[in-house]
Amino acid sequence: MHIKLTRGERAFEVVNLVLLALLIVITLYPFLHVLFASLSNPNLLAAHTGVLLHPLGFSFGAYEAVLQNKDIYTGHGNTLFLVVVCTCISLALTVLSAYVLSRKGYKLRRLFNFIAIFTMFFSGGLIPFFLQVRSLGMYDSLWALIFPSAMSTYNLIVLRTAFSSVPESLEEAARIDGAQDFTILFRIILPVCGPTLAVMVLFYGVSYWNAWFYAMVFLRSRAKYPLQLILREILIMASADSMIDLDINDRAIISQTIKYATIIVSTVPILLIYPFLQKYFVKGMMVGAVKE
Repeated sequence: MHIKLTRGERAFEVVNLVLLALLIVITLYPFLHVLFASLSNPNLLAAHTGVLLHPLGFSFGAYEAVLQNKDIYTGHGNTLFLVVVCTCISLALTVLSAYVLSRKGYKLRRLFNFIAIFTMFFSGGLIPFFLQVRSLGMYDSLWALIFPSAMSTYNLIVLRTAFSSVPESLEEAARIDGAQDFTILFRIILPVCGPTLAVMVLFYGVSYWNAWFYAMVFLRSRAKYPLQLILREILIMASADSMIDLDINDRAIISQTIKYATIIVSTVPILLIYPFLQKYFVKGMMVGAVKE
């Protein structure tokens, strides 16, 4: 059945569409600019000013230089290891902690909830954190990027809320049938909260993929550098010049396209994950908004 809109509703629809279109352009253009610049001829790009709406000259030279850099492959390998291992560990810790904190009959629930939330606002600072990691023997080790920050309090709260929203009748029926806590968690709670788990995977995966600060603090061996730390060197410390066997003037021109190409190479893999988890995102974040 066709619903006739009033003049005010039609005006709202038009304004809403225009604002959303502007938002899409503002959000999408920076990525397109980097993509077009990475595919452009270095000399044409250096002479260009203003908005870049298409590749200038179309060249894959920057990508050839990037893909010949061994540090890029090493960084990808280290980052993939961190993403997979850290996400699994973080998800396991978050699931177990969220289940305990969501049990209404647990007497210490309020205390541990307070302790978890307290860490969101107060910390010992970077220096005590560094000294602690070094005293545990994890300095210059990838484990320094895994265990000390294995669980996010924000993700814990989101997952705890999702677990709390599961109807108590399901748990009661399972306990009548003789189910214990692990059975209830893995066979009842987790299947019901599948969308929220997908969101947690996305949050943790993206967080570990983009992580570079703690790697800069705790790692000294270049063979252990994650991709984002390699990217930081290329973008900030101008290490792109080492990929180019040209004179100084030509290096300054070509290194710009190499920086853009490096950004694309380091961004595309994580972007490929979003389409598979996007359908769970809104639903997973809204779980717990309506209680039984």
